[in-house]
Amino acid sequence: MPCDAHTLVHLCTPGEWAHAREKGAHRPPSLRSEGFVHLSAPEQVHLPANRIFAGRRDLLLLRLDPALLGSPVRWEPGVPTDDPAMRFPHLYGPLPVAAVTGVDAYLPGPDGVFAQLSS
Repeated sequence: MPCDAHTLVHLCTPGEWAHAREKGAHRPPSLRSEGFVHLSAPEQVHLPANRIFAGRRDLLLLRLDPALLGSPVRWEPGVPTDDPAMRFPHLYGPLPVAAVTGVDAYLPGPDGVFAQLSS
């Protein structure tokens, strides 16, 4: 599931994706509680996947066109254990279905660990 350098990604469940398609936008709980939608660059998505979704086998990887997001994206620090120089993209608004350019299953390896995406 290669992604180009101009792609951002977001993880969700099939149920969340079906609901987003029905409503026209994805509004995960983080949008209400933190004010933004967690996104990742393709090469870093395995980090939040392993922190938040370890071992799950029901995730979808949404590939996004940043030009179609319609709300500001800010690159901000992740968690304290991340490299201090690493920044993650946060979308300050709902994620429009129209910005999704591809959807793939995102599965961990046999050991339950998500690997870094290949480019």
